[in-house]
Amino acid sequence: MEKLQYISQGNTIQEQELHIRKALDNGIKWVQVRWKNAPENELINLCEISKQLCSEYQAVCIINDHVHLVKEIDADGVHLGLNDSSIEKARLILGENKIIGGTANTLSDVIQRIEESCDYIGLGPLRFTTTKEKLSPVLGFEGYQEIVNGLRDQSIDIPKIFAIGSVTLEDLLPLQTIGLYGVAVSGLITKQPSVINEFKKVMI
Repeated sequence: MEKLQYISQGNTIQEQELHIRKALDNGIKWVQVRWKNAPENELINLCEISKQLCSEYQAVCIINDHVHLVKEIDADGVHLGLNDSSIEKARLILGENKIIGGTANTLSDVIQRIEESCDYIGLGPLRFTTTKEKLSPVLGFEGYQEIVNGLRDQSIDIPKIFAIGSVTLEDLLPLQTIGLYGVAVSGLITKQPSVINEFKKVMI
């Protein structure tokens, strides 16, 4: 599984597509299409375009929230927030071969996601981010360390956890040292897609 995820940004379908194209051009291999409050027909259109682009670039295409849309366009998987439909339901709809990721903010969320057999967990936010309207409590490095320690205390294997929430290049080594698998980046890659190569160099 890729260690660097790009979460798409943009207020219009044109902006979204442009940012996804730029990220792919700069070597991203995992795109999560995230466009909150989008008109349904435009969201479907964007997801179809993104799936096609990701296939051309041999990248993974994940859709945020919309399980049925994943099935409809045969995307690679879905990412579900804590208030979205359940992992269990998504697995029934999508089958065993699709990737299902889930959001978490606390140790109990992470344990819930492990029990639900998520393929990966987006854990955050690392710090304040403007990308999300309803932001969960900020974790900071200490919060990640506490969650990883909590899993170890219960002899639970550390799952594939991705840090999310204004992650920068300088955060990579401390996060990997804590025991996180990878990072999901939105704003930084949108503004500066060439940073993808820098991330890849630092990732162990």
